[in-house]
Amino acid sequence: MGLESTLESLDLECSSPSLWDDAEKAKSLLSERSRVSAVLTSFRVLEKEHKDLAELAEMISDSDDRDFLATINAELQSLKLRISQKKTECMFSHEADANSCFLTIRSGAGGTESSDWVCMLLRMYTKWAESFHKFTVETVDSVDGEETGLKAVTVKICGIGAYGWARTESGIHRLVRISPFDHAAKRHTSFASVEVSPVVDHEIDIKILEKDLRIDTYRASGAGGQHVNKTESAVRITHIPSGMVVQCQTSRSQHQNRAEAYSLLKSRLYEMEMQEKEKRMAQDHQNKCEIGWGHQIRSYVMHPYRMVKDLRTGHETGNVDAVMNGDLDAFITAALMRGSLAKVQQSGS
Repeated sequence: MGLESTLESLDLECSSPSLWDDAEKAKSLLSERSRVSAVLTSFRVLEKEHKDLAELAEMISDSDDRDFLATINAELQSLKLRISQKKTECMFSHEADANSCFLTIRSGAGGTESSDWVCMLLRMYTKWAESFHKFTVETVDSVDGEETGLKAVTVKICGIGAYGWARTESGIHRLVRISPFDHAAKRHTSFASVEVSPVVDHEIDIKILEKDLRIDTYRASGAGGQHVNKTESAVRITHIPSGMVVQCQTSRSQHQNRAEAYSLLKSRLYEMEMQEKEKRMAQDHQNKCEIGWGHQIRSYVMHPYRMVKDLRTGHETGNVDAVMNGDLDAFITAALMRGSLAKVQQSGS
């Protein structure tokens, strides 16, 4: 079914007199209609841009102005990328896919190697977010490694659709390379886990009781200057029923750190709730497991050959440098397509 037909079908359902007999279903339908309408509008805008550029390119095809021709070609390539991204966004299916997100990377088996691997992944995701999608990236919390790198880092990726794009990156990422920290130049294997959860907005209801929270303040560590280290501006929130702990220390303001930590807690609790719901529906879900061989989603091999391979979809590339510089969309699209096919197969069974 095309987007136009889908929108017509949704319009018909939304105009039904019995729409609000089931408030939850009504809310879901209206949200889906809004999403499909926005995607359709975007495609129409892109279609017009493509038509205008194609006509302009035809008009100046015999021109000797190489700079102008290069500009038109660059515009066409940019448009091609945006069309490809918009096609991927058609596979967004979660209610929070349009939201910003939190992304946490934690080091696993591998010691110093894994702490360095966390930094490499942080750079990769930052490049992907900022260069390929024009999202902004803000550091929420970080824990330094014992010798180098980071044990853990949490960033907030801000932009429409950030969660939809990033959510399939959750899982274990494995690196194989010749260690720059090993004088014997031996091959090492490192692991890091990536966890993605959406920033929960007012449209998503997550109930958190004050009595279920323990809030601690402490002196921030790492970057931030002497003022940060001398005041208890950092905030740690423990959700007692689940045992979940979140923290934030990036701002000099305890109030701002508390607000950001609370937002992160809501995000994690929402993600946990969604995973439980998917379990009950027998859909693919993510289990918390030891950061090692279990639940790997992607391997990054830099020696003895060079290859990045997604273990869920089979998508792979030998251009490791491009991937480490943020070129992840092909992997993400393949993962989203796999998820969409799984849902179709389940609904038909």
